[in-house]
Amino acid sequence: MSDVIRLLPDSVANQIAAGEVIQRPASVVKELVENAIDAGASHVDVSVTNAGKTCIRVIDDGKGMSETDARMAFERHATSKIREAADLFSLHTMGFRGEALASIAAVAQVELRTCQSDGQLGTLLEIAGSKVVSQEAAACPKGSDFSVKNLFFNVPARRKFLKSDQTELGNILTEFERVALVNPDVSFTLLHNGTEMLHLPASGLRQRIIGVFGKKINQDLLSLDVDTTMVKIHGFVGKPESSRKKGARQFFFVNGRYMRHPYFHKAVADAYTNLVPVGEQVSYFIYFEVAPSDIDVNIHPTKTEIKFENEQALWQILAAAVKETLGRFNEVPSIDFDTEGMPDIPAFDRSSRPDAPNPPTTSFDPSYNPFDIPAAPPSSYYSRAKSNSAWEPLFQGLEHGSRKSEDFPIADEGWDAAPASDLYAGHAETKVADGSMPHFQYKGRFILTSVKSGLMIIDQRRAHVRILYDRYMERMAEHKNASQRVLFPDMVHFSPDEVLVLEDIWEDLNCLGFELGDLGNGTYAVNGIPGGIEGLNPERLLTDLVHTAAVKGGRVKEEVQGALALTLAKAAAIVRGQVLTDEEMDGLVDGLFAVSSPNYTPDGKVVLTVLKDEDIEKMFK
Repeated sequence: MSDVIRLLPDSVANQIAAGEVIQRPASVVKELVENAIDAGASHVDVSVTNAGKTCIRVIDDGKGMSETDARMAFERHATSKIREAADLFSLHTMGFRGEALASIAAVAQVELRTCQSDGQLGTLLEIAGSKVVSQEAAACPKGSDFSVKNLFFNVPARRKFLKSDQTELGNILTEFERVALVNPDVSFTLLHNGTEMLHLPASGLRQRIIGVFGKKINQDLLSLDVDTTMVKIHGFVGKPESSRKKGARQFFFVNGRYMRHPYFHKAVADAYTNLVPVGEQVSYFIYFEVAPSDIDVNIHPTKTEIKFENEQALWQILAAAVKETLGRFNEVPSIDFDTEGMPDIPAFDRSSRPDAPNPPTTSFDPSYNPFDIPAAPPSSYYSRAKSNSAWEPLFQGLEHGSRKSEDFPIADEGWDAAPASDLYAGHAETKVADGSMPHFQYKGRFILTSVKSGLMIIDQRRAHVRILYDRYMERMAEHKNASQRVLFPDMVHFSPDEVLVLEDIWEDLNCLGFELGDLGNGTYAVNGIPGGIEGLNPERLLTDLVHTAAVKGGRVKEEVQGALALTLAKAAAIVRGQVLTDEEMDGLVDGLFAVSSPNYTPDGKVVLTVLKDEDIEKMFK
């Protein structure tokens, strides 16, 4: 038999590696920007065309590369970061495996212009599908200029699975934000199709967070800072009142690298127990600084999952640090008896104010004993009680009033209580006369009503959600704009990735009744809201709607519309415990049975159930 095992060609091996490292245009942006940071750049410009599918260009002012290094950088496992295996445990750079540029060049057409600071001429290198097309000297500024065109041009199957431009651009923004948040001393610019989306000058950490997510987040941040022999933790956590169900900004960084860590997230969440409503989360930006030998970043192709040597100890330090921060800023209720530093209040000196009024005096009987009760009251007490005193005129005329004494039952006269059926007789007759079925509310949650087969129990909140959902879906289907103008518009700010989603659902929001005015830089004025949601926070409601649409991504339009209608219906529906009048219960029940599917909410929860007559009879056997 002939031999069947052969070595793969480098071009095929690089394409296989690209499947792990380069998954979408956002992966290219991440790798090129991280390389720019490692090169010591102080300014990085990123420009993408058609969400990176057509072109991705990254320009930096780093140290640049020589002619030989420019050629070697695209070879597989070529790196300047490590020399031996032990170097993996003392990493201080973002990239180190030498797979990124080789993987990019294997699935795209790459053009590199680079020049070192002490060089007179730079290098122009063109590579397509791992093959060098040309290499020549060229005049270019200091640093590197990467152009990645036609991503996955030679792997049509991979290109076919790319999402819509809006989704891919959102992924690029996510990766861009992660790098920008951990490098506030570097200025960044991001352009899409020639339009500037982000301009972040070099600044402090707090200003960088504000630059990425807007000025409003500034008032929600509390400083976090703890320094131990094992770890140094700093950053910001959100105030409890800034919690939200969706869209919380939650970031962990370790040694200048973004990471996902559910175990540490649990530590932060536990610190907010009983401070935020169940199901809501707060934003946080937490930075760890640990010895490189205590972590392993080489366990995932994208290096976002990191293993710590002392995770349990770090968990306790992090939880204690967050609790201390909340307590220091009085976010946890406390009683403070510390009077140190308080000014002394001098005692009043009467000699300095001879004209001051005399203080009031009190008189008392020192021989009085409240426990010394006489055996019998003085006889004069009875004489005063029996005499015509001043209080008797107060009761004159009562015998001529509308309510007679026999209206009030007296216990010692043997009064018998009326049967329960008699007490409710009038109420029942009124209901029958009106021709409507009586409804009863139980604990502010359920509506009980009689039906032919037994007793029907309706969850009032879910019933209202079902009614409102159908109403909002009907508005969007018919393109009806039932908007209510507001006298004083609210301002709402969205980050660049949220603006992309907002533009995609703009028409649906308009059909629901929202009227927004674009004020620029991601800020919008809420000029109108849907009728019936008065009292709700428009800013939080719009944020929830945008994040609901972002979760759905670029799916079918009807599915996104359904998600928007459900979110708005849940926000506008009556809350549990709300007391309803008979008319309100009648309207709710009638509205529920007017919809197409009254038995279940749009997300599949039971709205009503029937307790059958035979089951009720069995309970009393």
